[in-house]
Amino acid sequence: MNNTLLIVEDEPKLVKLLSSYMRQAGYEPECLENGLDVLPYVRKKMPALILLDLMLPGKNGIDICKEIRTFSTVPIIMVTARIEEIDRLLGLELGADDYICKPFSPREVVARVKAVLRRSTTQHPDGMVPELYLDEERLLATLHGHELDLTVVEFKLLRFLAASPGRIYSRSKLMDCIYPDQRFVSDRTVDSHIKNLRKKISGVLPEAEVIHSVYGLGYKYDATQEK
Repeated sequence: MNNTLLIVEDEPKLVKLLSSYMRQAGYEPECLENGLDVLPYVRKKMPALILLDLMLPGKNGIDICKEIRTFSTVPIIMVTARIEEIDRLLGLELGADDYICKPFSPREVVARVKAVLRRSTTQHPDGMVPELYLDEERLLATLHGHELDLTVVEFKLLRFLAASPGRIYSRSKLMDCIYPDQRFVSDRTVDSHIKNLRKKISGVLPEAEVIHSVYGLGYKYDATQEK
């Protein structure tokens, strides 16, 4: 089971404190202090969860969170000393799973980490949510370590849905995503792509169902629901 937690924080004392508590809780913390180092790390190492500070050298946490959500559903907890409500809402709207304001108790952070990981875990045979990673440069998609052989349209569709887990998208919205040139396509075209995408996911991971139909509304990506 993946117990690696990525702590992105530029305050050395806080990094040391959080790392100590996370180890005591059974996790394996790894730390970065520069925002520019985060995306390459996430693409390569695939942590179980990220504790992401808002104010960082190189690149801020909001931009990092937004970019991560274009290729990964890894749980993210935003950490910041800025308590303005607009920052809180912006962080969550960009795909953060939780938000913690400084100063905080390290025990509270541990509790939040456990809660977020519980929410992102379902009852698959191996006890883990299928982890999805998308590499836009190579149009490569992997689910729980299994590579998916996707067409360009299927990759775009999966990336769009996975960027906002649980959010329901209508067929017309999905058509705008996969056909930005406004060409005419029917609802059946989207349904056909969804069907093929599900088939390919099932082919490499039969126990996983991550794309769900919502009657009368459209589709959503949600790896926390049982098949």
